[in-house]
Formats: sequence, structure tokens, C-alpha cells
Amino acid sequence: MLSKTSLSAIRALLFLGRQDGGACWSPRRLAGMLDESPTYLAKVLRHLVKDGILEAEKGVKGGVRLARPASKVTLLSVVEACQGTIVGDFCKSSRPASNWCSFHRAAAELHEAITGVLARWTLADILERPHSSGRLTGGVTCLMARGLHAPPALNASNRRRPAALGAGG
Repeated sequence: MLSKTSLSAIRALLFLGRQDGGACWSPRRLAGMLDESPTYLAKVLRHLVKDGILEAEKGVKGGVRLARPASKVTLLSVVEACQGTIVGDFCKSSRPASNWCSFHRAAAELHEAITGVLARWTLADILERPHSSGRLTGGVTCLMARGLHAPPALNASNRRRPAALGAGG
């Protein structure tokens, strides 16, 4: 349901949400912390900058940072920035809802459920909840926890040297 691009975007945003609000992170450093391809993550981050979820700063000390508070970034806005608008009108019908076929009604119900859940959850909601140790039942590793165990940046000198941040998770 969610693309690799959306999942990578959510992971990057969660990491940035744990950092000092004014800190810029280069796509390469961010990719290293999240164990992602720098080239691919740069592409993902461009989607988020284009939609105003992140802001980019050019220059030696440039990079990306959240453009608005985590409480104002919904999962729906992230997914739609990465995947486009979530479409729910599969029948392309202009008929009133009372005349929809059963499949169209089911698709509309599914669309409402998906967009409703994604619109209800914000980055702040996810950041508030303690994350797991990274392991789920059955020995499955939590994708969102990978790289998010790194401590938040404490000061400007730590933000500039990846080695001072620890190995990540």
C-alpha cells in the first residue's frame, strides 16, 4: 500500500523530527544515519521539499529540515507528496452514490478509511509514542526503528560531525 518512497520519507521525517528544529541535515548524512541510498533519499527529500514539508538550505552548512511543526505534518501529506493523490474513484462514475455498483461502494469505503487514518496521524503522534526495541513479534525488524535510535543532536558542533552522533541503529 505504501511505496518504498513513502516509507523512506516517513523514516527521514521521523529522524528530522527528533533533531534540533533549526538543524539542517545533508541528504548524504541523513542517508548514512538511516542506512539508505544517498541518491535515492535525495530524490525522496526533493518530493518533500516540493510539497513544503521540508525546507532546503543551500551551501556548505545546508541541507534539509522540517518546514513546519511535526504536529502539522500528516501521514496523508507525506504519502501524497511521494505517491500522488490517493485515488478512490475506480469506476469513474458520475452517477449519484445511491446508483454506484458494489465495487464502487467498496472502493469508496476503502478510500475513506485509508485517507482518514493517514490524515489523522501526524509525525508528532508517532514521535510521542515510545518506539520498540526494533524487533517485532516473530523476529521481524521494525523498519521505522532502523536508524532512529541515534540520539538527537545536542549542539551545533555535533550536527556537523556524523562521528559525534553515534552509529545509529
